[in-house]
Amino acid sequence: MSAPIYLSKDIRRIEQAAKDAPLMQRAGEAAAALAARLCADTAKDVLVLAGPGDNGGDARIVAEVLRQQFFRVTVAGAAEAASLPVDRRWGLVVDGLFGIGLARDVEGEYARLIEYANSQDCAVLALDIPSGIAADTGRVLGRAVRATHTITFIALKPGLLTLDGPDHCGAVTVADLGLDLKKLARPGAWVAHPQLFADVLKPRPRNFHKGKAGSLGILGGAAGMTGAALLAGRAALKLGAGRVYVGMLEETSIDPVTPELMLRHPDDALGQDLDAMVIGPGLGRSERAQALLGAVLASELPCVLDADALNLLADDSELRATCQKRGADTLVTPHPGEAARLLAVPVAAVQSDRLGAAQRIATELNAHVVLKGNGSVLVARDGHWFINTTGNPGMASAGMGDVLSGILGALLAQRLSGEAALVLGVHLHGAAADAVGIGVGLTASELIEPARALWNRWLQGSGPEPGLH
Repeated sequence: MSAPIYLSKDIRRIEQAAKDAPLMQRAGEAAAALAARLCADTAKDVLVLAGPGDNGGDARIVAEVLRQQFFRVTVAGAAEAASLPVDRRWGLVVDGLFGIGLARDVEGEYARLIEYANSQDCAVLALDIPSGIAADTGRVLGRAVRATHTITFIALKPGLLTLDGPDHCGAVTVADLGLDLKKLARPGAWVAHPQLFADVLKPRPRNFHKGKAGSLGILGGAAGMTGAALLAGRAALKLGAGRVYVGMLEETSIDPVTPELMLRHPDDALGQDLDAMVIGPGLGRSERAQALLGAVLASELPCVLDADALNLLADDSELRATCQKRGADTLVTPHPGEAARLLAVPVAAVQSDRLGAAQRIATELNAHVVLKGNGSVLVARDGHWFINTTGNPGMASAGMGDVLSGILGALLAQRLSGEAALVLGVHLHGAAADAVGIGVGLTASELIEPARALWNRWLQGSGPEPGLH
């Protein structure tokens, strides 16, 4: 299910608007209920780490409620960091050191407490967000608690979902504390999910033909990189594009795996009656590639810019200006290195604020953006943003981006809006990888069949039950 995401400043506004409600008490009681389930045996000892702020206040309420339920509870703060027993076996550690307000690296006794929590062989429950994780970025501030479970209050924060956050938060539970968020603060961000675009997920009518499914052109496949363009083309066909023309810079007559692809000279592919374009998979950075990118940007076709198309944009201010002026939907798909080149900053600067980087690219290119990585950040050009939670580390292999660009191109060719294509395509891409069930050794081509199966399931799930045949 889709869920709203709020930045720290928005959470603070919600807290201020609901200041008459006993939010700390509710938070402590909700966390204590989860803690009791995680450590069901009252004979086991519970360690509660309590910091100096509101997060520490929540933690002390957790300790009080657990004691009332006959748990043996020890509360420790900075003053007790040096005296915690090394050989003590805890049934549960509750992390209430720092919440969403942390803005600097954790040091001193609090760093020692975090290291102690991470050394324990038991469940670790973080309150709101694991201490040491920046709530708005997911960045580790010096060091951070590695929780097995996190109970976050009011709503999700970006730091739980992107960069290092998912490796530190474990299973996430949201406790809304009895607040009606729709009345207090309208979200501008959501977890990517098909439910957000249920209105476009409908089965095709029986009276349908390939012309209604759209024609897609894909430009790329320079010498030594023909596989990239073919992967994009294969993905586009399996995701429903009616016709796919692949303009190959390296002359190739046929794809023996998918002979349905129409392999053409790039100029010939551009000259077809197209509904959308993809440019970049295996494109290279030659003058010819630069000219092809200029032609795509000068068109009024929805397009996907991937891989070397992004590197060419980074090097050419005229191409960037043309992109910024486009009226048609433009989707750009940088990984952190490509984003750094587009923004002329170090990769570390991109990763330290993934949302900010994606928003800046969206503004500068007038485009819908996915900044790929753990918890891909998606920014629509109207300002809405999303974080995608599907996918796994097995996707760290060659060709994954080519398959994604083919999926996005197919959705654009079938006349989905840029925002819908971006969110649905990225979510589908990761969900297909999860469906394969392989970690290390996952290949890009393995995603295409499960992506098709999932897409058809989504489409059928939004319409009437299919008839008997």
